[in-house]
This record gives sequence, structure tokens and C-alpha cells, in this order.
Amino acid sequence: MNIREKIDEYFEGYYVQKKIAYLLLKYGLKIKEDKIYCGPIEQSNSKLARAISVDYRAVTDTIKKIKKEPELKEFFSSIEPTPNLKNTASKVGWGVIEIIPENPHLPGIFAGVSKIIADEEISIRQAIGEDYELTENPRFIVVTESPIPDRLISKIKQVDGIRGITIY
Repeated sequence: MNIREKIDEYFEGYYVQKKIAYLLLKYGLKIKEDKIYCGPIEQSNSKLARAISVDYRAVTDTIKKIKKEPELKEFFSSIEPTPNLKNTASKVGWGVIEIIPENPHLPGIFAGVSKIIADEEISIRQAIGEDYELTENPRFIVVTESPIPDRLISKIKQVDGIRGITIY
């Protein structure tokens, strides 16, 4: 199942509900019974609605609509949030590499970057690949135990499939 196509198809003609479904997806918000959760923490429909400037009843309607479609119900009842350490890494002395792929379908990008980092005996704390079906311009984020030495930048740029990188 391609979740983006499923959402687009199911919410065709319901722009606001589609927008809400994508918000749930982006933040890994789960539907359980008639409520929305971020992990075990219940979220307010009205606050979610305010965050994207829609009426809170649209959030309730979106939950009901998702629950009627078995594939979406299964998906949204199982999703989990994942913290992204990219913006906090430098505050604790870690490194961050943001990779812009030429083609996000190309296998081996993470493997190539990981090998270069491992050869320097630097541990990877987190690796996140934005889903190319859900994100218009997906990136790969690698958070390392220590900042990436300048000498590795040119090696990383040579990995097949990398269009560009940013070091934070």
C-alpha cells in the first residue's frame, strides 16, 4: 500500500480532512478509539485544528473517516512518533549530516555514508531517512556521537547517489 496514494484517493474532494491526515502522518500521531495520541499522550482535537487553522470538527470527522477505511485505520492505529535529534545535536556536542539524495530510491546511500563514519570510529546515534513518498524533497539525517571532521566531507560527497550535504 502506498500510503500517500491511499490518503489522496480516500480524501479526494475533502481538502481539509486530507490536510489533517497528512498532519497525523507527519508527526506520527496515532488514532486510538476516537482520540489522537502522540505516543501515550492524548492530543486535543481543538489544539490540532488550531495548529493548521481548521475547525476542530474537521479533526473529529477525519478520525471517523479514517476509522471506516480498514487500511487507513490499521495504519493510523499503529504509527509511532520518532524524535528527530537534528536541531538539538550541536547543543550536546554531537554532529549532524543532512544528505540530499540525487534519487531517494537509490539503495546504498546510508550504507556508504555509514561506512565512512565507522572507518573513523565515530558512532552514529540516529539515522533518519525521510520517506520519499511522503516528503517532496526527502533528506537523510545522520546524527553522530561527535562532530564530523572536515576531512570526511569530500569522502561523503563522493558516495553514489548524493547530490549535496550540509554539516551542522
